[in-house]
Amino acid sequence: MVHPTYKTALIGAGTIGTALGNILAEAGRETILLHSIESQVVDDINNAHINSKYFPTLHLHPALVATTDDRHLAACSIIFLAIPSVIMIDYLKQLQAHLPPDAILVNLAKGFGSGNKTIIECLNGEFPNPVCTMKGPSFAREIINRLPTGFTLGYQDARHIGILRDLFAGTNIHIDHTSDHLGVEMLSILKNIYAVVLGIVDAQFNSPNLRFLILTKAFREMKRVLVASGGNEDTLFNYCGYGDFTLTALNDLSRNRTLGLLIGKGFFTEHVSHELVLEGKTAVNVFYEHISQTMSVEDNFPIIAELYHIFHTKYDISLFVNRILNFPDPM
Repeated sequence: MVHPTYKTALIGAGTIGTALGNILAEAGRETILLHSIESQVVDDINNAHINSKYFPTLHLHPALVATTDDRHLAACSIIFLAIPSVIMIDYLKQLQAHLPPDAILVNLAKGFGSGNKTIIECLNGEFPNPVCTMKGPSFAREIINRLPTGFTLGYQDARHIGILRDLFAGTNIHIDHTSDHLGVEMLSILKNIYAVVLGIVDAQFNSPNLRFLILTKAFREMKRVLVASGGNEDTLFNYCGYGDFTLTALNDLSRNRTLGLLIGKGFFTEHVSHELVLEGKTAVNVFYEHISQTMSVEDNFPIIAELYHIFHTKYDISLFVNRILNFPDPM
């Protein structure tokens, strides 16, 4: 039976929602509500205290309670959004009657919302709620195993800094913050593009020298794209920037690095394209098309341009690294 009063909810009982919910439950916060559309996941969490689909071997804290009942969201003052970005806005519209208009919506999803806008822009346009975003180098399995993990809080209201820090006080979650919420959102998308690049490089060369040469070139271009998109250069040095980028680019658990490895080895096919969740490919298309409206992508952002051509032309992947190396370094 679900307890009727809550202060914190997480919409989405996948890996990140379950991991953060369990950490908060263990920390002795009031009963934490995990909202899901998957009835089997809800039953397993409430009855056996496991998430059999995502963490089948880990025991969850009894104070983490799951529900499929939208009405329980009405008692929440903080609601974390841990569902895929592509369905986020449409799904929340279905729940809107049960969302308290003063509840803080905290976006955890990394990707574009509807109309190639950031999730924060979409939330501001569709809901009266105060909103913020939390992004960082954060594999869910490490979070749930209590390993120290950093998130950047991108806020619009500075009062949210204290609220979120108090919520996670005493846990393994460490929070830095910035008012550049647009930059936080953009970096969570851009890092996927450049993770693909590092995957291609590492598939072709086992060279630390080359890896970090390309990493540096990629980081420089990421900075230029961020600033051109309206973000703040300083945000690169928050957890959501350099931290999340290098985690995604250099760790084989990353889907976009895996995509790069497949491309670099010559295994990228239409079948692979549809089977993988290709945030990087989607991001390349969006940024290329947006930038090309005002300037030459090839001249100003050559790494994005090369990736775009890989996805849309007959491309000799053996030439990729040399082409990247021949791009002049910025003055």
